[in-house]
Amino acid sequence: MTTVSFSVNGKNVRADVAPDTPLLWVVRDTLGMTGTKFGCGEGVCGACTVHVDGKPVRSCTTPVSAVAGKQITTVEAVGATAAGHAVQAAWLKHDVPQCGYCQSGQIMSATALLAKNKKPSDTEIDAAMSGNICRCGTYNQIRAAIKDAAASMHKEA
Repeated sequence: MTTVSFSVNGKNVRADVAPDTPLLWVVRDTLGMTGTKFGCGEGVCGACTVHVDGKPVRSCTTPVSAVAGKQITTVEAVGATAAGHAVQAAWLKHDVPQCGYCQSGQIMSATALLAKNKKPSDTEIDAAMSGNICRCGTYNQIRAAIKDAAASMHKEA
């Protein structure tokens, strides 16, 4: 056991866990934030995506020791950012979720994309979202929602 200190959604936290404990389990089990989902456990499906210092990472394969001193953002707080707010509103407008299981990871990846690229092309959207699998196949709605979120951000700027 070791103590790892980092920030989650703007709050400083300490976790007394084994250093190789996946960040996903610290977020869900230790901190009680269950918006981040367990999907494959191999970093392939994207359901567990969180932001580490603004970059999307797979929390199921990221050891908590790797985030010491870093800023973590989960789906619970991503709506506080301009890109996250726009993405969440567009998700609702385009009725993206079906089963909803992958959506927190999808939202986190889409938000990271729009935070760095205010007007992504279809190719850029596809590349940014390629690591997120939707079992319900809502890819067309996801792309439309990302374009809508980008347009709404452009109008507000």
